[in-house]
Amino acid sequence: MLKYICLFLLIINSLHGYSQPKTMAAIKTELEKSPNAPLYVKDILKKKFKLDTVVVTRTTRFNSLADSLAYKGVLRKVYGPFTIQGQKFLVQILARLPNTFYKISQIFIDTSVFRYRIADSIGNAILSKLKNHQDSFEHLAQTYSMGGESATRGDLGWVARGSVIPAIDQKLAKAKKGDVFMVWSANGLHIIKLTEVPKQDHGVALMMRIFL
Repeated sequence: MLKYICLFLLIINSLHGYSQPKTMAAIKTELEKSPNAPLYVKDILKKKFKLDTVVVTRTTRFNSLADSLAYKGVLRKVYGPFTIQGQKFLVQILARLPNTFYKISQIFIDTSVFRYRIADSIGNAILSKLKNHQDSFEHLAQTYSMGGESATRGDLGWVARGSVIPAIDQKLAKAKKGDVFMVWSANGLHIIKLTEVPKQDHGVALMMRIFL
């Protein structure tokens, strides 16, 4: 306990002598230099802040600003200001953890359109064509897939472990590059191809929003 009290006092003492920066550029510079950015925001800037843990699910086609910064942002760098719903704020990337990413393609057969038996028949016919080298996965995705990936020739890009349905996750953990397998879900039949060797990449980011 004494060790943590001493560490806290050292951080407090390190903040003495700081004067509140006057410009946006100065605020960003001081935040990036600070050994404890949240404490600096609280005690020197006297601003409200919020810590957010953002899970990266894809490395492209981001759903939001937070997703994009969580993956692309430079550690400790301050971005902004941004304005969302009238609220102005800065964003700083405080820390990151890695995750495993899989590059996959998909052909999806929707069972709200086809009965299970028909979907199963289509899936087996697709697998047979692939096994016998009668067609490419990309062309079959364009022809049969009933999801948005039909426009991308099946390509879903790099997706994070844990961001797809568990049955697909389990299969991907054992798959090798080029493997194709079928998985059923509540929505239909998923024919998945692992198109690249799995890789480690930015998986989770701890980010701070500083409200201006």
